Amino acid sequence: MTHDSHPSIIAGWREWVGLPGLGLPWVKAKLDTGARSSALHAYDIQPIPGLGGPDRVRFGVRPWQDSDEDEVVHECDIHDVRVVRSSSGHAQERYVVLMDVVLIGRTITAEVTLSNRDEMGFRMLVGREALRQGFVVDSALSFAGGRPPRRTQRRNRGRD
Repeated sequence: MTHDSHPSIIAGWREWVGLPGLGLPWVKAKLDTGARSSALHAYDIQPIPGLGGPDRVRFGVRPWQDSDEDEVVHECDIHDVRVVRSSSGHAQERYVVLMDVVLIGRTITAEVTLSNRDEMGFRMLVGREALRQGFVVDSALSFAGGRPPRRTQRRNRGRD
């Protein structure tokens, strides 16, 4: 049981997630208990100063590796700005936004950093702060929540 009394859901080390606020029902994600926050591949990240309100950020998202099909441009409030250290040890200042993530049928709110993940195998990384909202990761499993239709998977250029 989790701290919020919801039963834990067993997830694989990689899953297809949905980002309803961006209108993206399928994004391939790596679940990473070693990372504190979540990260989303974004490009053309532009801060927009607030006029008496919170600062906002505009960014583009390409949900598929090696393709600009189904890309979206989104704008939302900046939740925080943090220095994040990558797995290679490189430190980078990143914008943090709050985003609803649908993982195996459960919608959670995650702190998501925006960064260019073109060189990474996954468009999104789901970190432990999001996972502690009712998920246990089984490293022997992949896609425990199922896969999108085959035609959608093909947009990801054959990468599973």
